Amino acid sequence: MINFVWVFFIALILAVILTGLLRRYALAASLLDMPNARSSHSTPTPRGGGLSIVIVFLLGLPVLLAMGVLSANTLWALVGAGAWVALVGFLDDHGHIPARWRLLAHFIGAAWGLYWLGGLPPLVFSLPMSLDVYFIDLGWAGQILGLFYLVWLLNLYNFMDGIDGLASIEAITVCLGGALLYLLGSDTGGHWVTPVLLAMTVAGFLFWNFPPARIFMGDAGSGFLGMVLGLFSLQAAWIAPQFFWSWLILLGVFIVDASWTLARRFLNGEKVYEAHRSHAYQQASRYYRSHKTVSLVIGIINVCWLTPLALGVGLAGLNALLGLALAYLPLIVLAIYFNAGVREPDLCNDN
Repeated sequence: MINFVWVFFIALILAVILTGLLRRYALAASLLDMPNARSSHSTPTPRGGGLSIVIVFLLGLPVLLAMGVLSANTLWALVGAGAWVALVGFLDDHGHIPARWRLLAHFIGAAWGLYWLGGLPPLVFSLPMSLDVYFIDLGWAGQILGLFYLVWLLNLYNFMDGIDGLASIEAITVCLGGALLYLLGSDTGGHWVTPVLLAMTVAGFLFWNFPPARIFMGDAGSGFLGMVLGLFSLQAAWIAPQFFWSWLILLGVFIVDASWTLARRFLNGEKVYEAHRSHAYQQASRYYRSHKTVSLVIGIINVCWLTPLALGVGLAGLNALLGLALAYLPLIVLAIYFNAGVREPDLCNDN
């Protein structure tokens, strides 16, 4: 345990230092996120700091492999898919890659990660108030579903990285919740270590990204986090089938807000691929005039509401579908309350 603490501490410090260096580079290279009508910030801010998360976390993975708490297959999945997605995001941060080519690259990264993890595991669940257990192996269709699942998580994380500190706090709380799930589940393989390593790395970046942010994550960081968290959830399903549902609960805030907003904009006839600021978290940050308040409240929701439900499903026998419903329904209510996906001219909460 002491060795792991040192690894986490070093990752934290390296991320703080590297993010500071990236901020200097971004300022020198005029790599700034300029405010516009679609932005949730009001001053030019350096971007691309999420690259520190990528570098430090990927450097830490061979260390975990040597310590015997990470398999070679998982390492290849995380390094290959994560580095590829981060590279595409880095290039897009520095220029512009057409959406169709970015999407193709995302599917390539997802395919790589899915291959090394062994594909999408069979889905196991039961209906509420029923003792029947359903075991569904979708075969090749399941692998296609797994690809779309990973690409969606990658992109929704990008969508949700729109106010100071939010994507960082989400990653930290989700990873620590997942680690707690493994630890309380008598984890004998050390699966808890990898998500904690990512949490500590992101915490180092959060030192610079906490509201008011001194640097933004950029597509390299947000896409990387979305892909890695998606791979974590699939890895969890191979450890224990119910753990997959627990990870879906932990990721609930981002999944519900992004999915509800996209669906609402699609039904409104809007171009869903265009930039906007109609997510529930963006509406809330304008309503309360505070990025810090919204980001911290979402962190509290993750810790006090979603994590206990995830543990209930993963460890206490709570029905997975019932747990998902309990987790997601209040989040849907919040999305409706804050007018997620409503056209900006019609917003009633935009101050």
